[in-house]
Amino acid sequence: MAPQQGNQEYGTRPDPAFTNEDGRRLGFRFDAETLYIEPWGVNAFRVRATCLATLQNKDWALTEKPAETPNPSIDIQNSSASITNGKIKAHITRRGKIVISNIETGKILLEEYARHRLDVVDPKCSSLRIQAREWKPRLGSSDYHLTMRFESQDANERIYGMGQYQQPFLNLKGADLELAQRNSQATVPFALSSLGYGFLWNNPGIGRAVFSSLTTTFEAYSTDTLDYWVVAGDSPSDIIRSYTQVTGRVPMMPEYGLGFWQCKLRYQTQEELLEVAREYKRRNLPIDLIVADYFHWPNQGDWKFDPTFWPDPDAMVKELKEMNIELMVSVWPTVEKTSENYEELLRRGLLIRQDRGIRVSMENHHGPIHFDATNPEARKFVWETSKKNYYNKGIKVFWLDEAEPEYTVYDFDIYRYHIGPNLSVGNFYPSDYARGFYEGLKEAGEENIVNLLRCAWAGSQKYGALVWSGDIASSWSSLRNQLAAGLNMGIAGFSWFTTDIGGFHGGIHEDPDFRELLVRWFQWGAFCPVMRLHGDREPKQPRLGTTGGSHCLSGGPNEVWSYGEEVYGICEKYLRIREDMRDYTRELMKAAHEHGDPIMRPLFYDFPKDDKCWRVEDQFMYGPKYLVAPVLYAKQRKREVFLPGGIKWKGVDGTVHNGGQTVTVDAPLDTMPVFTRQ
Repeated sequence: MAPQQGNQEYGTRPDPAFTNEDGRRLGFRFDAETLYIEPWGVNAFRVRATCLATLQNKDWALTEKPAETPNPSIDIQNSSASITNGKIKAHITRRGKIVISNIETGKILLEEYARHRLDVVDPKCSSLRIQAREWKPRLGSSDYHLTMRFESQDANERIYGMGQYQQPFLNLKGADLELAQRNSQATVPFALSSLGYGFLWNNPGIGRAVFSSLTTTFEAYSTDTLDYWVVAGDSPSDIIRSYTQVTGRVPMMPEYGLGFWQCKLRYQTQEELLEVAREYKRRNLPIDLIVADYFHWPNQGDWKFDPTFWPDPDAMVKELKEMNIELMVSVWPTVEKTSENYEELLRRGLLIRQDRGIRVSMENHHGPIHFDATNPEARKFVWETSKKNYYNKGIKVFWLDEAEPEYTVYDFDIYRYHIGPNLSVGNFYPSDYARGFYEGLKEAGEENIVNLLRCAWAGSQKYGALVWSGDIASSWSSLRNQLAAGLNMGIAGFSWFTTDIGGFHGGIHEDPDFRELLVRWFQWGAFCPVMRLHGDREPKQPRLGTTGGSHCLSGGPNEVWSYGEEVYGICEKYLRIREDMRDYTRELMKAAHEHGDPIMRPLFYDFPKDDKCWRVEDQFMYGPKYLVAPVLYAKQRKREVFLPGGIKWKGVDGTVHNGGQTVTVDAPLDTMPVFTRQ
C-alpha cells in the first residue's frame, strides 16, 4: 500500500504493523517503539513496550504463573487491532493509542491520554504534541525517562492501594505520589479503582504517580521498558485475588503471629529482656513474641550477640521457649570495617561499591557499608552467618531492617547502575534482602516464614514480608496516617501489616496526653493483622558500658505496666480481646494465604455495592465479621459510625442496630467502638 501523506508537521506516515504472535499476544510496531499486549491471568492483560531493538524479558513483580486461559481473540484490521481475554478488551488505533474496556459492562476502564495530530481521525486529535507513552532518552545511557498517561474516566473515581504513604487519605484520587522507598514510605504501585479495575505499574524504578481529575500519570525516571498489568473485576475481592495470584501471596501466618508482640528500642541486655518476658508471665498476660532490636551485636556485620551484654543466648532462647515466647532478632544489612566478616565480604566482592568517594553508605553508626543483596552469593553468606548464630539457637523470626535509608549518602540513581536494576526502587532491601532469609528458612525446613520489614515492593509479600510503617511520630495525626497506610497496604497485596503502637518518636513516658494516645493506638492495634508494641520512649535510659552496641542509647520502659494503673487496665483488656480472637484471626490468615484477602480492609471490600462504604475512611473491617471504628482524636469520647445496610450490627454495649445508618456511640477511654456483624 502506498504511504499516506499526513500533516506537514509530521511528514509521511505509513500504516502501522500489527502482528498476531502464535495466537497468544498482539504486537504493534511503529517507528522506534515495539509494543505487546497478552493475556496474563483471567480477565487480565500484561502490556509491555520498548524502544530498544528487543524487549527485555524481566518478570519484576509478575513472578507467579497466571491461571491458564484460552487463547485470546485477536482481531487485526487495516488501521486498528484488538485483543480480548474474557471480559477485558484492549483496542489499539493506527497510531498506537490503547483503550481498555470491560466488554460485559461496556465501560472504558483505561484510555491513553494522547493529544497530537498523528491520527487526524481521532476525535481527540490536537496540536498539543502530547504522546500517551513518552520516551525521553537519558543522555549517556541506553535508558529513557518514561511517562505514561491515561484519561481520567470519571472525576469521582476513587483510587486505593499504592502501598504506604504518610498521609491521612484513604482515597488517592488527587494524590501526587513519589515512587520510591523511604523509612515509613513503602511504594507498592498497585491501584484499585472504584470503576472496576486493578492496575500494577510493573516497573521497579524511582518515579512518580499522579491521579488527577484530568489524567492518571505514571513515570519512571530511568527505564528501558514500559510494563504494566491490568485486570477487570466485578468486585474489589475479585481484583485483589487476581492481582495476588500473579504476584504472590503471604505464607500461612505461624501461631506466634496471631497474638501480642512486645518490643521497645531497645533491650540492652539479656537479663533485661528476660525479666520483661518473666513479668508478662507472672501477670498471666498473653504474649507470643519479644524482640531483641538493633545493636545487640559487637559490630555491624557480625550478625551475632555481643557476649558482653548477651552472655548466653542459648539459655535465653531456651527459657523463652519454656514460657512459649518466640524471640525475634533485628538483622541489619550494614557492615563496619571492624566486623569480623568485613574482609571476607570485601575480598569476595559481596559489598556494594560507590560510584565515587569512600566506601561508606551511612553517615552515622561508624560509617558502615551495605552488603550487596542483589548478589545471590552475598545473600547466602549473610543467611549462613545468621543461621549459625541465630537460627541454630532456635531463633526463626527476623526483623530485616533496612538501616535508615534517610541516612544514606549515595545517590540512588547512580547507585542503581553500579549495583543492580532493582536497587533504585528499594527492591534491594524489601525483596532481595528478605528473599535471602526466606529461601534460607525454606531450605532449613520452615514453611511459615515471617520477615519484619519497613519497606516493600509489589511481590515482596510472598517472601513472608510483614511490613511495619516505619519510624513514625507519636502524635494523633500520625495515628490517622497509619490507619490509611495499613488499609492501602492491604489493598496493594500486603495482607500482613503492623505499626509501632504509640508511635516511634517523641512519646514522653509520664505525659498524660501521650498515655491517652498510647491507649487509643493500643486499642486499634488489637485489630491490626499483627499487634506489636514498639517505640523509642523519652527519657532515654543510661548507657551501659563502652563496647559493642552500647553507644546506642535505649529508650525508656515500654511495657503495658509502664504507664500507670489506668493504662495498664485498658491494655490488659485489649490483650485479652486479641487473645479471644485467636481462632478467628487464624481463619483470616488462612484466607490471606489462600486467596490474598486483606486482614484489615476498607468497608467497600465486604460491601462493594454500598456507595457510602467507598467514602468512609476512618473505619474498617477486621475480616468479614468485625467493623472497627478507632478513636483518632485527643479527648474524643463519642464518635459517629456508619453501619453498612442489609444486615444488623451489635455494638460492644450489646445494642443491636439496623444497618444502613450512621449512629453516634460512646467511646470512653477504656472502649473503642467495635460492631459485630449479625
